[in-house]
Amino acid sequence: MAKLVFGMNQSLDGYVDHTAFAPGPKLFRHFIEEVKGQTGSIYGRRMYEIMRYWDDEHPEWDDAERAFAAAWRKQPKWVVSRTLKSVGPNATLVEDDLAGAIRQLKAERDGEIEVAGPELAHSLTGLGLIDEYRIYLHPVVLGQGKPYFAGSRPPLRLMTSDRMGEEVIRLTYVPA
Repeated sequence: MAKLVFGMNQSLDGYVDHTAFAPGPKLFRHFIEEVKGQTGSIYGRRMYEIMRYWDDEHPEWDDAERAFAAAWRKQPKWVVSRTLKSVGPNATLVEDDLAGAIRQLKAERDGEIEVAGPELAHSLTGLGLIDEYRIYLHPVVLGQGKPYFAGSRPPLRLMTSDRMGEEVIRLTYVPA
């Protein structure tokens, strides 16, 4: 059975924003290895549209960015959306019965499946389907934006804390 993991970079004050701060080289290499080892990813529409950036080649990319793009393209993706009519390569559209589709996906697969996007994670948390939360805590304060937890924080139990590079701490929680 697959394990659903919601993990994102977060500011000290609880916000996620890929344009406000980014992982350093060491953390980015960690994410490359993580993507290589995952069974797949589940995206909400907005996060999927952001991540589609990695479908195209960009001549200015360095070796790490090319490695991430290659791993991301190989990975199966499931996109939860009521508005999209199609999705890109190696992606499957999930239009309705979110609970049934994700339960089936967990039952049919082994390994780790990433959940990408706070609103999707909130929905899956409400259904009791997320097995682990990973907060990559960055030393920045944004003061506004999209929070990591789209609703009230579920009851969680801290499992581990790891230093990731020079400035980031990864906090790993499971439902309590």
